[in-house]
Amino acid sequence: MSLLQTVDLRRVFSETGEDLEILKGVNFEMETGELVALTGSSGSGKSTFLNLVGMLDTPTSGEILFKGKALSKFNDAERDRYHRVQVGFVFQFHHLLSEFTAIENVCVPGRVLGTSEKECKERAAMLLETVGLKDRLKHLPRELSGGERQRVAIARALMNHPDLVLADEPSGNLDEANSAMLNELIGELNEKFNQAFLIVTHDEKLASFAKRRVVMHGGVIQ
Repeated sequence: MSLLQTVDLRRVFSETGEDLEILKGVNFEMETGELVALTGSSGSGKSTFLNLVGMLDTPTSGEILFKGKALSKFNDAERDRYHRVQVGFVFQFHHLLSEFTAIENVCVPGRVLGTSEKECKERAAMLLETVGLKDRLKHLPRELSGGERQRVAIARALMNHPDLVLADEPSGNLDEANSAMLNELIGELNEKFNQAFLIVTHDEKLASFAKRRVVMHGGVIQ
């Protein structure tokens, strides 16, 4: 059974009385532990696709299956678990809480889930050490570099042991050196934790790190 599958996925936006079809029947499949890069030109539908898979938006038609079950059939409890546990999110901008330290930011998903403070801090410290920030646990976001902030964001995404991490241009706001470091880190995390990564990226070097690369063009995967 595939971890994630989309079947004839379509998304139409209605603006000023006209329909704009962004996704035109996307069929896609990935397995547990896969590292997949989704590339394509701007406007091809990549981020829209990621938002649908992450249940941040609803498809116009078609279906998304996670571990064989259609997301459209999820009840409230299953939707909540999908957002909080089964899927982790990393965006181009880190979206860290400015008044929280690095370890406190990483703990947030665990605390929302009801995990004890002790367990949260132990896992957060382990994840921050894994991403190379063991000496930055008590630093605020403003005291961290752009690359360090993005590594905190990745650690946060891994907090609740997700099966799938969705990353939208994770290196898009970084310089070349930090982008290279992030690329290697994602590959290492994928190997270490056997968690699937679906990464939307324009970064050719990041795409080359993926075990599989798919290209979206004109609202379909080629």
